[in-house]
Amino acid sequence: MRHTDVVVVGAGLAGLTAARELVAEGHDVVVLEARDRVGGRTLNHDLGRGRVVEAGGQFVGPTQDHILALAKQVGVDTYPAAVEGSAVYVHGGRAQRYGGDIPPDLLSLPDLGIAQLRINQLAKKVPLDAPWQAARARQWDSMTFESWIRSTTVGTGALDLVNAFLGSAYGGAASEASLLFSLWYIAGFGNETTPGTLERGIGVSGGAQESRFLGGSQLISQRIAEQLDGRVVLNAPVRAIEQDGDAVTVATDDETWHAKQVVVAVPPLLAARISWRPLLPPQQDALFTRMAFGSLMKCEAVYPEPFWRADGLNGQGVFRQASPICSMFDNTPPEGGPGVLMGFLGGPQWRAWAHRPPRERRGAVLRAFATVVGKDALQPLDYFEQDWTQEEWTRGGPTSVLAPGTLTGLGSWRDRPFGRVHWAGAEHSDHWNGYMDGAVRSGEAAAHAVLAHG
Repeated sequence: MRHTDVVVVGAGLAGLTAARELVAEGHDVVVLEARDRVGGRTLNHDLGRGRVVEAGGQFVGPTQDHILALAKQVGVDTYPAAVEGSAVYVHGGRAQRYGGDIPPDLLSLPDLGIAQLRINQLAKKVPLDAPWQAARARQWDSMTFESWIRSTTVGTGALDLVNAFLGSAYGGAASEASLLFSLWYIAGFGNETTPGTLERGIGVSGGAQESRFLGGSQLISQRIAEQLDGRVVLNAPVRAIEQDGDAVTVATDDETWHAKQVVVAVPPLLAARISWRPLLPPQQDALFTRMAFGSLMKCEAVYPEPFWRADGLNGQGVFRQASPICSMFDNTPPEGGPGVLMGFLGGPQWRAWAHRPPRERRGAVLRAFATVVGKDALQPLDYFEQDWTQEEWTRGGPTSVLAPGTLTGLGSWRDRPFGRVHWAGAEHSDHWNGYMDGAVRSGEAAAHAVLAHG
């Protein structure tokens, strides 16, 4: 039996942030991490010669103040994502260049504009801290995001473009999420003084995909772990948590820790799988088991240089149906080479392609890249994939998506402390839920809850 003040379960951005805050306040803390690394859903891929590219969360933008502040504190700078040049919109086998964030599909653009305006208007009516209290909460939570879009637009153009965004944002589609959850999610694309908008969520310049971190996003967690100076224990999956009125006992495969309080900073579905004594409240357990992740794979191809830039392209592509990927980006390191293209294979695309032979999937992804940047994309130096559904301690990505009825029926249990146990993780944030900024915000909130608990 080992003793500490606070046990933090999970060494992703949320858990490490909570531990950092508590250590700064003089608490004795241990962080127990199931993996052999820190960083959670942030993961750097080594390209050689000191250069990395992100295989997990990577983008950051305006109003994501907490992750930006934390990165600055640990000495990790940002740089602009590649935006010079034209993006490409692929529909019906045709590739069309465009500028800005919205593809110029003349048939769907009027519908998309109306839908965007209405989404932003309705999102403002959702209380971020209690979306189930919105005036029309039950009505909005009784329908899917897709059914609402279909009822307010003509044709499928607007729905297809929204789904292209949700493939990477949800790892799913509008048919899988309630309208209330989607409005709440979009309302969180801001901060305490700036309302969230759909444009900020899908945008590059001025949006959530505006910047990246020098050295890769995982470097932030690595720097925090260094500061924690031996307080992070790797390869230590937590199997059981038992508490009474005075203390909490946390058991891994090799050790048992005795603490005053615990912060659980792992995905809600995995938190529900821990052996609890006493059991989690049934409402909280029911919510966590319904907070399963979407399905997401990142597919990346490496080239000697970013050849597409010479042709006036920025490497960004949006695919409307009939493609293994929903969107793609230039993922080249800030040094300017090697050139890297990254595509999101999420939701419906993941279900269609994840089970196929890797060689077949690789060929299909490269052909999609070639549709956007030309035939040179068919001959990469290297190609790799990161399927987050295959990560034992994540089980999907990038975030939890709530189906109709869940938010109004169980949503109030999301952050409710369970005795001496507090919750953290990107899914426990109102602003930028599921993003790195949401993870940091939740870690800070959990640390404050521990301090207030005494």
